[in-house]
Amino acid sequence: MRVTLDIPQADLERLVSPAIAESRILLHEISWQAYEQLVEIFRDRPHLRLTYLEGNLEIMTTSLEHEALKKILARLLEIYALEVDIPLYSYGSATFKQAAQMRGLEPDESYCIGNRKEFPDLAIEIVVTSGNIDLLEIYKGLQVLEVWFWQDGQLALYRLREDRTGYDTITRSELFPNLDINLLPTYIRPEEEPEAVKAWRDVIRNSQV
Repeated sequence: MRVTLDIPQADLERLVSPAIAESRILLHEISWQAYEQLVEIFRDRPHLRLTYLEGNLEIMTTSLEHEALKKILARLLEIYALEVDIPLYSYGSATFKQAAQMRGLEPDESYCIGNRKEFPDLAIEIVVTSGNIDLLEIYKGLQVLEVWFWQDGQLALYRLREDRTGYDTITRSELFPNLDINLLPTYIRPEEEPEAVKAWRDVIRNSQV
């Protein structure tokens, strides 16, 4: 099967060129088979994200700001898990998809706790510009337990309900119950990354936040 998409040339050029600001293209009536082929086609372009929900496909380029924010947040969380002895398994931005639910995406960062599973326990999303597809609706279909959004200097946490019908806002992670969610964002300073990471490590060692 050959995938053919009607995308304006200007949009294509924005996607394949290095991005300072994020670019997005939203396509409709895309089959699951076409989505899976596009995942394979773009697998060697790490700065492209494909988000699929029931026939709607958004293709996004990630900016330098986006990548810097996701990496420092990942480093801080991984240092925390190491220091307090939480068995953390990382998946990064691997593609997770569920054909039966017609859902698929690449989280900015993702992790399992305790052991590796088919889908992550935690997904992290960096929001620099707003997208057109409800990410929580996708994560619900994948049954991801917690989703964290970083936007405008703040973390927003969501926990999958026990009946698996959607997400509720939470103020403390159940996966990292002793982590101070209000303190962590103060160390997300990409322009001072080495100093911020060291300072965060020292805080954990001194107070076990």
